[in-house]
Amino acid sequence: MTLRAPRLPTGLPDGKSLLDDTNRSLLRALSDNPRASAAELARRVGMSAPAVRERLTRLEQAGVILGYRVDIDPAAIGLPVAAWVRIQPGPGQLPKIADLAARMPEVSECHRISGEDCFLLKVHVPAIDALEAVLDQFLLYGQTTSSFIVSTPVAPRTPGQS
Repeated sequence: MTLRAPRLPTGLPDGKSLLDDTNRSLLRALSDNPRASAAELARRVGMSAPAVRERLTRLEQAGVILGYRVDIDPAAIGLPVAAWVRIQPGPGQLPKIADLAARMPEVSECHRISGEDCFLLKVHVPAIDALEAVLDQFLLYGQTTSSFIVSTPVAPRTPGQS
């Protein structure tokens, strides 16, 4: 289980909120272009580059910014088929499913969810028939239900950002 750093209620001088308008603008600019330099971000939010670096450090330390990632198109690396897989574990099988999901390169996301199913996985495979081998491994521990992703009309985005 991954533990996040505790969120700080304040991170700016004078007890101002960590998520003031400037930091919200900075987060929007960073979401638009995570590779932007501090100088470019500074121009976009109307601050100096050192002040932007300081704010980014505070946001990282507070756990608001969890990391910086590269976004790779799975189809471009030979995995054009994506599916959501729900899993309803058998008795005592929860840890085994989470462990298997962590070890399988086809699984890009694994969420513990509420309801009849306990897990929701996002799986990427080279062809529809390749999903069977992935599902077979999880069937040892519970029942699966899968849905292929046909299109993505709204691209993944940072929560709270438009």
